[in-house]
Amino acid sequence: MSEVARESRRAGRLTASPAILLLLVWMIVPLAMTLYFSTQNYVLLDPDNRSFAGLENFSYFLSSDSFLNSLWVTLKLVGSVLAITVVLGVLISVLVDARFPGQGVVRMMLISPFFIMPTVSALVWKNLLMNPVSGLFAWLFQLVGLTPINWFSDWPLLSVVTIVSWEWLPFAILIFVTSLQSMDQEQKEAAQMDGATPVSVFRYLTLPHLARPIAVVVMVEAIFLLNIFAEIFTTTSGGPGDATTNVPYLVYTQALLEFDVGTASAGGLVAVVLANVVAALLLKVFGKSLTQA
Repeated sequence: MSEVARESRRAGRLTASPAILLLLVWMIVPLAMTLYFSTQNYVLLDPDNRSFAGLENFSYFLSSDSFLNSLWVTLKLVGSVLAITVVLGVLISVLVDARFPGQGVVRMMLISPFFIMPTVSALVWKNLLMNPVSGLFAWLFQLVGLTPINWFSDWPLLSVVTIVSWEWLPFAILIFVTSLQSMDQEQKEAAQMDGATPVSVFRYLTLPHLARPIAVVVMVEAIFLLNIFAEIFTTTSGGPGDATTNVPYLVYTQALLEFDVGTASAGGLVAVVLANVVAALLLKVFGKSLTQA
């Protein structure tokens, strides 16, 4: 390597060092503080009475019925939203991929919910659509002679799944539509000339072409869906009871409702480990699809 190249690499490292150092500090300091507090008996209502707890907070958090329930709620929430967004995303993308008048406007409207803040979209669904007295759904039910449903009391988890799916469906549509635009149209036209039905084209050409985009959507959405909080806080507050309390909301209740910083910190670390385990499993399952040419 020439001296000029060495100097260039050295200058590049020096230039990037402050940003890298700042990023490390920004990531490591909160994680280190969380790890420290997770080993402490620390309740904000009695801040002077602090002692070393070791792994006691982790044992208490992991063995509680609340954690097992929140883990089950989290898995149901993530799995349901992934199934809805992938299936509907593929079907809607195939429909809007065909040319028709106003195609651009329809595509823009389909992806627009993705840019709405989660709290705002949750409030819209709660007050304008799902309200059992003045909501749009209640009016439609009354129009056909049916009793309106109190969604957040009778079907709380389904309500949250509906809201979150509405928020993330545009992301799936955006990825799938972009992928369909790169599909080999000559191969598709040749199959149609040979007598292939639309179902056969979808099964043998479109779905294989969407394998990698589906893997990307599942991985990205799964990681973000593990951290759903705003929609639950705005609509159900984890209830009724603990019907919609997922792991992030359980950590919130420990920290800001029960003022137990130690247990909440242990729960936060458990949530981080859970997210990494899910990410590793998804990489193992979909890694081959992502690396295929």
